[in-house]
Amino acid sequence: MIQKDIPYGQQQIDEQDIAAVVEVLRSPWLTTGPKVAEFENKLCHYVAADHGVAVNSGTAALHTSLAAIGIKPGDEVIVPAITFVATANAVIYCGGKPVFSDVLPDTLLINPEQVRKKISSKTKAILAVDYAGQPCDYYKLQEISEEFGLHLIADSCHALGAGYDGKPVGSIADITVFSFHPVKHITTGEGGMAVTNNPVIAERMRAFRNHGMVTDHHARRKNGTWHYEIHELGFNYRMSDIQCALGISQLNKATQWVRRRQEIAAVYDAGFSALPGVSPLTVGPNMEHAYHLYVLTINKEKPAAKRADLFQGLAKRGIRAAVHYFPVHLQPLYQRKFQTNRGDCPVAEQMYEKIISLPIFPALTSAEIEKVIEAVSDLMVNELAQE
Repeated sequence: MIQKDIPYGQQQIDEQDIAAVVEVLRSPWLTTGPKVAEFENKLCHYVAADHGVAVNSGTAALHTSLAAIGIKPGDEVIVPAITFVATANAVIYCGGKPVFSDVLPDTLLINPEQVRKKISSKTKAILAVDYAGQPCDYYKLQEISEEFGLHLIADSCHALGAGYDGKPVGSIADITVFSFHPVKHITTGEGGMAVTNNPVIAERMRAFRNHGMVTDHHARRKNGTWHYEIHELGFNYRMSDIQCALGISQLNKATQWVRRRQEIAAVYDAGFSALPGVSPLTVGPNMEHAYHLYVLTINKEKPAAKRADLFQGLAKRGIRAAVHYFPVHLQPLYQRKFQTNRGDCPVAEQMYEKIISLPIFPALTSAEIEKVIEAVSDLMVNELAQE
C-alpha cells in the first residue's frame, strides 16, 4: 500500500511499545525511576559504551556534554558547517564560540584537514557530526584531538546503529550524543542520550541534567535520605520513565530497523544508478552507514533551481522530500553574532545548493520506494528534455 503522503521520515510504534508505556503509567515511578537506568544500560550495551546519561532531547545531550567538559565563555569548539543548528547552538549555550569547518564534498562529513586549520589557542573541542548516518573519519579526528589536547565529541544523532572500522558509533569519541526524535532510528517521543567511557564526565553529566544536584529522588529514596547538594549550576534535562520504557521497547527493534534502512538505500542506489544528473553521497570504506537520511545530489547546471523544481514536483505527487541543511554559518544569528559570511565554507555552501533528502524509514513499502524512484526519474528526465 502507498500512503497518501509519503514523509521523509516517521516513527514506527507497535503494541509492544504501547504496552511498555502503559506498564510504567500503572507503576509508582513516572520519572527519575528505575526505567531510566535500565534504558541507559541497554543503550550502552548496544553501542559498546560504559556510561549513558538520558536527557530530554538530543540538543540537551549536546549541551550537557559540552558543559561536562567545561566549555565556558571564550572557548572555541570546531563544528561542521552542514548540520542541524542545535550542534552549534549548544556551544553558545555554554558561552563558547562555534568555529565552522568546511565539509568533504562527497560525504558532507567534517573535513579533518579543515579542522586542523581552524585550531587556535582558544580551541577546546571538536564536535563532529555523523551526517545522514555515516560516521566521520574518527582516526584522523582522534589524531588531531590528541595532538592538540582537545576533547572529541561525536554528534551521532543521525547514526545510532552505525559503525566505523568495526567499532560501534558510541565507543569511539570521548562523548557520543544520540537523539530519539520520532524521525530517528528509535524514538522516545522527544529525548536523547550522551554516552562515554569516562566515569568522571558521566557523573558531571548526570548532575547537570538534574539542576546540578549530585543525587536524584530515586537515589535519595533508595538510600533513605532527603539531603542533596548542588555544586554546579545545572538544568532540568531529565528524561521520564515513560519515555525510557518506550525507548527500551524500541531498542529491541533497532538492529532490524537499521538493516531495513540499508536495504532501502540499496534499492535507491540501484534505481538512480543510470539516471543522469543525480548521484547519492559516497559511503566510505569500512563504514556501517545507518541511513537516517538518504541524500541525493543534483549534478546539473543551476542545481538550486533544479532542486526547487524537484522538491515541488515530488510534493505534487505526495512525496515529502526535505533539505538537510542550510549551512549554519549563513544563518542570520551567526552572521550577526560571530561575523560569519558567505565564502567561509565554500564546499558546504556549494553542496547545499545540490542536495535533497528522499523518504527513508523502516515502514516504507516496496511500492512507496518505487513511487519515489519513478517520480524522481520522471521529473529529472523532463528537466533534461527542456534544456
